[in-house]
Amino acid sequence: MKAFSHLFGAVVISAVLSATAVIHTASADGHAAHLDYTLGDKMFSAHMQKAEGDAKGTIYIIHDWDGLTDYEIKRASMLAEQGYNAIAVDLFGVDAKLEGRDDYRRETGALYQDRDEFRARILAALSAGKSSGLETGKSFIIGYCFGGAAVLEAARAGMDLDGFVSFHGGLKTPAEQDYKNTPAPVLLLHGSADPVSGMDDLAAVLTLLQENGVPHDAQVFGGARHSFTVEGSRDYDEIADAKSWDALLRFLKQNS
Repeated sequence: MKAFSHLFGAVVISAVLSATAVIHTASADGHAAHLDYTLGDKMFSAHMQKAEGDAKGTIYIIHDWDGLTDYEIKRASMLAEQGYNAIAVDLFGVDAKLEGRDDYRRETGALYQDRDEFRARILAALSAGKSSGLETGKSFIIGYCFGGAAVLEAARAGMDLDGFVSFHGGLKTPAEQDYKNTPAPVLLLHGSADPVSGMDDLAAVLTLLQENGVPHDAQVFGGARHSFTVEGSRDYDEIADAKSWDALLRFLKQNS
């Protein structure tokens, strides 16, 4: 991994880079496993899905505000079917209480209020993925809703990845942050009717990416609301879901 001395204090860097990863088999065919790792005294557990045959690359997936669930595991399986190794990471920790909206707000709010911790947890997941031996080829990071905001946090932090993709993510840029250190292309997949981050927020991010010379693209889905990829939610939009997935696969192919 690249050095991140401009992002974190020395204690945090040491904790991240010394994090140990332990793999536990999660399926009989050997293609899925749990990746347990620590940051400080906090334990995290990611889900790993291995592609059959030689992988085209590695995709890290950051979860929505309700934590790592079957939704992200399904997306990991979909990516494995496309020939990518996938690691669905955990930013809240195995001891986090996640039983409802108040819990989700507490966990996400704590990270939004402490950006150093937010970045340290993302970096710890990337470090664990690298030490697991599953990471191969170019590596990308994608995320949904809260995970989309986390992807942009990783991009602004200059994390050592080959592409960043946000699905209906939170787009606001903290006043003290920018995209000067973003090392790779950014793709934004967003609904025009998203009440969380509207078109003004999207335009602001695109402007910042352009001003900082970061390769970027965006696809806007007319009338789509916030959680348009989440089947079963009131915002689910089957057409926007399918089109955004196709856009992801094109992005990966173009940048691999």
